[in-house]
Amino acid sequence: MQLSDKKATLSFSDGSAAIEFPVYQGTIGPDVIDIRKLYGQTGMFTYDPGFLATASCESGITYIDGDKGQLLYRGYPIEQLAQKCDFMDVSYLILNGELPDATQKKDFDGLVTNHTMVHEQMHTFLRGFRRDAHPMAVLTGLVGALSAFYHDSTDITNARHREISAIRLIAKMPTLVAMAYKYSMGQPFIYPQNDLSYTGNFLRMMFGNPCEDYKVNDVVERALDRIFILHADHEQNASTSTVRLCGSSGTNPFAAIAAGVACLWGPAHGGANEACLQMLEDLQANGGVEKVGEFMEKVKDKNSGVRLMGFGHRVYKNYDPRAKLMQETCKEVLTALGLENDPLFKLAMELERIALEDPYFVERKLYPNVDFYSGIVQRAIGIPTSMFTAIFALARTVGWIAQWDEMLSDPEYKIGRPRQLYSGAPVRDIK
Repeated sequence: MQLSDKKATLSFSDGSAAIEFPVYQGTIGPDVIDIRKLYGQTGMFTYDPGFLATASCESGITYIDGDKGQLLYRGYPIEQLAQKCDFMDVSYLILNGELPDATQKKDFDGLVTNHTMVHEQMHTFLRGFRRDAHPMAVLTGLVGALSAFYHDSTDITNARHREISAIRLIAKMPTLVAMAYKYSMGQPFIYPQNDLSYTGNFLRMMFGNPCEDYKVNDVVERALDRIFILHADHEQNASTSTVRLCGSSGTNPFAAIAAGVACLWGPAHGGANEACLQMLEDLQANGGVEKVGEFMEKVKDKNSGVRLMGFGHRVYKNYDPRAKLMQETCKEVLTALGLENDPLFKLAMELERIALEDPYFVERKLYPNVDFYSGIVQRAIGIPTSMFTAIFALARTVGWIAQWDEMLSDPEYKIGRPRQLYSGAPVRDIK
C-alpha cells in the first residue's frame, strides 16, 4: 500500500483537539484510514459490527468491486480464468502471484498429484464417526487430524514448511472429501489415480468403485473444475477471516484450515447453495413453475417469512460475475447429461426472469449469486445436497492457505484481537 497525500481529521463536538490520521491507497479500490493509533490518542475504539467498513489486513490476492460485479484473482478477471484456465492453473496463480508456464504447470500438477494419498491410519480415524454424521462434521475432524500425521511441516516460521503444508492440503482435500462421502454411503474408499487430472481424480474417488473401471465424463469434469475455480478465493469473507484470525495465534496450518471448514459450514456462508436447492425443491413440490409468481409475491411480503435464497450478496450490488459463468455451465451439464428439461432448472430460470424484471428486486439489487446455479449443477452430477459445502471447502482451501501464508509473511501481522463496546453491568460489589 502507498501513503496518500490526503489525511483524515477526526474532530469532536466537545472542543477536544482534532486528531489526524494517515490515509493509504491500494492498487485499486477504496482508500483506507489508518486508525491504529486511535485508542492511544483518544481512548476510544471504532464500532463496526460485522466489519462492514473495516480493512482487517493488506492483501494482494483477490479483489472484489461489488458495484461493478467484478472479481479478480491476482488481477485477472474471473471470467478469463474460468474460460481459459483449469483449477491447477488458478491454484498456482493464487499461491504464487503469476500463472504458470508450461514447465511450472507440469511440475506443480505433478507435485500435487504425488501428495493426494493420505496416511492409511486416517481410515481408522474416519471410522470413529457415526455413519449418519454430516460430511462437514467429518471433514472438520479429518482436516484437523492431519496435524497429528504430518509433524514435519508445521513450523510456521519456515517458508519451506508453509509451502509443503499448502501442497499437502490442496492435494489431500479431494481425497478427504471423497472419503467422507464413501463412508456415509457405506462404500469402499477409492485411492487416487495419478494419471487423472485433479478434478477427474476427485470424480473417480467420489463415484468409482472397485468392481469396474470409472470413465470420467469430460463435460462433468470441466463443470466441476469451473466450480472449483469460481470458489477458490473471495477476499476477506467469514471463513477466510477465520483462517487468518486462527492462524494469527501461531497455530499449525491444518488447525487453521479446519477452523475455516467449520466456519464455512454455516448456512449464511458455504451452506447457501444447499439452502437454495432446498428452496427450489420445495417450490417444485408445491406447484412448480406455475406457482413461481405467487412465491415471489410472498417473498416481497415481509410478514410471510418466505425468503428468496440464491439472490443478493453481502458484497456484490450488481450481477455476481460467477453466477453468469455458473449459468452457462449449468446449461452445458444438463444438455450433456440429457437433463435439459430438468424442472428445477426451469424453475431457476423463471425465478431469475422475474427477479430481473420486478422493480422490487431490481431496486434492492437482488441479483442471482453463484449459489443459485451451482447447486443445480452438483445435483445433476450426482453430488448429494449434504456434500455441497464440502465441495466448497475443497475449492476454497487454496484461497485459505494462500491468505494464511500471506498473513504470516507480513512483517506487520499481529495476533487478532478485536475490541468491544461493553454494555453489561457496571462495577458492583457482592453483598
